Amino acid sequence: MSSLANPGPLTCSATLTQRSSVKPILPDAARLLVPILWSLTVGTLSAATPVDGWSDLFDGRTLEGWRGNEGGASHKVVDGAIVCDGPRSHLFYVGAVEDGQFGDFEFEVEVRTSPGANSGIYFHTAFQEKDWPTQGYEVQVNNTATGEGGYRENKKTGSLYGIRNVYRQLVADNEWFRLRISVLGRQVRIWVNDTESVNYVEPRHAPNGGYKDRRISRGTFALQCHDPGSKVSFRRIRVRPLKGPSMADANLGDAYAIPAGLSQLFADNVPVIDLHTHLKGGLTMADILQRQFRTGINAGVALNCGVGFPVTNDAGIDRVLGEFRHPLVFTGMQAEGREWVTLFSKEAVAKFDYVFTDAMTIFDDNGKRMRLWIPEEVEVTDPQLFMDLLVRRTIQILESEPIDIWVNPTFLPAVIAGDYARLWTPERMNKVIEVAARKGVAIEINDRFRLPSLDFLRLAKAAGVKFTLGTNNGGREDLGRLDHSVQMIREVGLQWQDFWMPGRRRP
Repeated sequence: MSSLANPGPLTCSATLTQRSSVKPILPDAARLLVPILWSLTVGTLSAATPVDGWSDLFDGRTLEGWRGNEGGASHKVVDGAIVCDGPRSHLFYVGAVEDGQFGDFEFEVEVRTSPGANSGIYFHTAFQEKDWPTQGYEVQVNNTATGEGGYRENKKTGSLYGIRNVYRQLVADNEWFRLRISVLGRQVRIWVNDTESVNYVEPRHAPNGGYKDRRISRGTFALQCHDPGSKVSFRRIRVRPLKGPSMADANLGDAYAIPAGLSQLFADNVPVIDLHTHLKGGLTMADILQRQFRTGINAGVALNCGVGFPVTNDAGIDRVLGEFRHPLVFTGMQAEGREWVTLFSKEAVAKFDYVFTDAMTIFDDNGKRMRLWIPEEVEVTDPQLFMDLLVRRTIQILESEPIDIWVNPTFLPAVIAGDYARLWTPERMNKVIEVAARKGVAIEINDRFRLPSLDFLRLAKAAGVKFTLGTNNGGREDLGRLDHSVQMIREVGLQWQDFWMPGRRRP
């Protein structure tokens, strides 16, 4: 649809501390910047025109025009397809089409992966005798590969590897799918079947994912045989040159520039997914996709389910999932209140990619229901006694409710939030951290409320707790770039091993 072909620019947000539960307000500078950024489009610049017709790069019978490195024995032709199966090797196109030097182009190939296979397609690369190609970009092919040894590969098919990663599986193993890549000037677009997975414009001073020659330039294509356990087939490989307005002169690449700390996370295999995104306050699915294209931040849409919310039964789950699913976007259940466990069947809950809740709705010892973000409902006669109650209720939630993630962690009502550091003592922190670690519940690093504290995160990491990222946005204006989360990742020293991914559900 047009919103995918014309990704909008970055949104801007101010950070809001947990000291207040009021919806964040943009500072004056950011307020002025938002309409300027939203006025940028890439529509006219991405209207590429094929110069000539399609040219086949593979004849369906032989490897004529292709050259393998590291012995080349891992590539052979079987039933009209190039099969990559064996030790690491890359098969480079060295044929007559464009003399093997492609600048602006549209490339198509049909791909089939075996279960657990990892592969990729390089463009703007050059032949080298061994090792991973250092020149050009790689388009990831990985539906279900989990990595080798102690490494867990998080980047899925359709990723621009280490630059704009896709974390949700788009296609199945053992089935042919179409992968399409186009490059025009500095714009790279990738489609998996009919789903556009990447729409990226290389900015000035672009990140390179750890490879100094990973830049838009000219070069050839290469098919990857990743390892002996990865069998992948390629067929119907074709290309055609493109012409159109040059991105190099448009400066629109600067709208895709992101902080170095964020781009480094993409290269370091950290799953940068905002799993706490709400479609409210004018925010649409198209906006979420635009942010992903611009910043690389993937998303999970959280749907509120519980008493007093639009979804209160299994039929409601089916309705909202039918309305809000998108191939690139995870879908999560925000389990509201404590009654939710009685409202939905296990089968209905399992239709979500993940389930989370918070401890912002609790009951006191007299059975009074308190929503901690509503001052009128909160009674705090003694802050220490209230904290003891909150820790007990949080432990009960973590122990008894079948959730994947604890979100808005350590949130305090406004009346005592200013005393956070004194009230959340190490003893109280460790009590809830121990339960989260034992039950396998991940803890969110919340960008909106800037929670939990740095001390809490360090204790949780030491205990082996896994983490996720989340905004809990109030609308369109405060869906930002996870600036606080990126800072916490750096200060705590978190690595990809410390993060939980959707799809790894609790039994």
